[in-house]
Amino acid sequence: MFGACPAFPADDAWNRVIENDAVSDSWTAHLQTLVGASRKLHPDYGNSGTEHYGIPINHVPSSQAKVDVMFDEPAESDAGPYPFPGPDQVEIEGGTATNCDGDCHVLVVQDGECKLYEGYACGYANGAWHCYSGAIWDLTKKSQGQRPDGYTSADAAGLAIAPGLVRYDEGQAGEINHALRFTLHCSSAGFVAPASHFAVPSSCKGNADAPPMGLRVRLKASYDISNLTGSAHAVARAMQRYGMILADNGSDFYFQGEADTRFGDADTEPLKNIPASAFEALEPGPVMTTAR
Repeated sequence: MFGACPAFPADDAWNRVIENDAVSDSWTAHLQTLVGASRKLHPDYGNSGTEHYGIPINHVPSSQAKVDVMFDEPAESDAGPYPFPGPDQVEIEGGTATNCDGDCHVLVVQDGECKLYEGYACGYANGAWHCYSGAIWDLTKKSQGQRPDGYTSADAAGLAIAPGLVRYDEGQAGEINHALRFTLHCSSAGFVAPASHFAVPSSCKGNADAPPMGLRVRLKASYDISNLTGSAHAVARAMQRYGMILADNGSDFYFQGEADTRFGDADTEPLKNIPASAFEALEPGPVMTTAR
């Protein structure tokens, strides 16, 4: 839930239990070759000294005024308008609305309306918002199908971002009932449901081990998580029950959480001991190559 709004219906891909789904031995092998034997899981959220990591989620009331957003990729973006807070109030990944470094995602849940507005590479200048791409999600409907095949979103896989983040409150409650989003440095020119878009970094062209966007991995049931406690245990258990969905290019086996300064070392450090080899890839559906 995002406040009183569902994070998509219970049978949505983000919320579906996959403990008994079939394993793809071939994709599991490809994945392990791609990332290497020494790779460990890495929570891409939390705090390190004065540095804070994660992707913030803005919650605004139904009365929040909507503004126009200019897009670099207008053909694959929802035109809006978007209920972005003012540049002095908005929380943006990687900095501020006028000085941001990185992916600069803006995620906004509008209460009452139960819609999620997401933008990538966003900034505010000369009295206007500008993003590379953006998508509007109806949180009461299934996410798959809201983006046409071949369309991006604020994420390279054409997925919603906010539903795949570890949120502080759910971790502290001891139960995370959804899949998580994760990144790999390499992906192929294809996507599988629930993704709708692919991205191929230049260094990945021709790499037979590169998986399609949307590939889901699962922490093996045989991997012992009994030594984990609190939020760390909730995260690991979610990885066994719901898995992780490949959503973007980035560092291998980094998974994302909400930006929240309350996250402590106890929430994140134990997870860094889980090896990538403890994960198995699930059998994907048909690989699509539709692109605009």
